[in-house]
Amino acid sequence: MNCSNTTKEVESSIQLLNILATIPLFVLGIACNGLALWVFCSNLKNWNVTIIYMVNLIISDVTVLLTFPFRLYAYLYTSDLGKSLCKALINLYVVNMYMSIFTITAIAIDRYLAIVFPIKAKQWRSPVKAIVICCTLWSIHISLAVILVLTQKDSMTPVCFQKANHEPRLLHIMFVIAGFIFPLAVVSFCTGRVIMTLYGKEVPDVNEQKSIRKAIKIIISNFVVFIICFLPVHVGYTIRFVAETVKASCYIQDKVQVFIHVAVLVANSNCVLDSVCYYFAASEFWKAS
Repeated sequence: MNCSNTTKEVESSIQLLNILATIPLFVLGIACNGLALWVFCSNLKNWNVTIIYMVNLIISDVTVLLTFPFRLYAYLYTSDLGKSLCKALINLYVVNMYMSIFTITAIAIDRYLAIVFPIKAKQWRSPVKAIVICCTLWSIHISLAVILVLTQKDSMTPVCFQKANHEPRLLHIMFVIAGFIFPLAVVSFCTGRVIMTLYGKEVPDVNEQKSIRKAIKIIISNFVVFIICFLPVHVGYTIRFVAETVKASCYIQDKVQVFIHVAVLVANSNCVLDSVCYYFAASEFWKAS
């Protein structure tokens, strides 16, 4: 199916949308993550398991943010980035987005262990183990990025960060299942158990009760942000795969593509929201536990 004519029109609207949204997201993301990292690094002696995971999350988010100037350049000057650089940047972006998702999953599991199993957690949790887990995640994701760069064909798309054709890619569904549905299930379970445990705590002190209620609100906020940021783009990937598999009309496929680009911008906002949400979560989490 040849959808080149309608695709060109879609590309123009997508380019404008990305240009208008990428600049403020980049500036806010660098500022918020930089401030959070500065706060953590100025108190190195107080680092614990939670902060190690949060710093890892900041690093992955900043890595995603560093692809934004190239994305902006690609939309302003079309294909000037070159096929190889474009391919590397796309894989860097995608892999680090999933690195953020898995780091958030690790934070949820760590919080679950500390709240639900406070005694056993002293044996299971340690800064060294957290560092090992973070290094393992980075090793897996970097290896995945290298494999993708070496095995993927050069993109034939006229603009970097846009899908080259309307052929279904099984890889996208694999990313949806392994990179989002599985982490979502883990985060949902851990968040639910933590909230139930905190609600069930009987504490006579009024200040501690307020701290627990505040911690619950922040945990729920973290979960809602996770859903809002990452669910739409993965729904879009799934719909696009189905539409391309059944050879839907060019009109439908292009509308789905526009939805995905908007959803990607929503996912990009996670790079800003993470540093804010998890910074406030750190102190309240430990007060409640």
